[in-house]
Amino acid sequence: MLCLRAFRHWDFPKGLVEDREDPLAAAIREAEEETGLTSLEFRWGRGFRDTEPYAGGKIARYYVAHSRAGDAHLPVNPKLGRPEHHEFRWLEFGDARGLFMPRLQRILDWSGAVIHAHGDHLSQSSSSSSS
Repeated sequence: MLCLRAFRHWDFPKGLVEDREDPLAAAIREAEEETGLTSLEFRWGRGFRDTEPYAGGKIARYYVAHSRAGDAHLPVNPKLGRPEHHEFRWLEFGDARGLFMPRLQRILDWSGAVIHAHGDHLSQSSSSSSS
């Protein structure tokens, strides 16, 4: 799983949906902007899971995608003049779980169930990313 850290908080790639932008298109764009990953494959379908409201009523939507290359990096955000995140890690499923607060542990569990339901073997290791 691709995990991103901003300050002390770990998350998956995510961001705001722009005006008239499809939420899936926004997820793909944000994953590229935050990690440099392109050509994501939605081999488990295009289903999604929303979080419960947090931080003033925000709701984040996550999809499960696969990246063949896995060559993530932290590009500089032109508006910020620095990357949006401080660190990224590709982690095995069980190791990723320990980084997240309960709101995101539920997303991680859902993504694992999606992958498993399609017959893919997770067993503590996955090359998928949520975004």
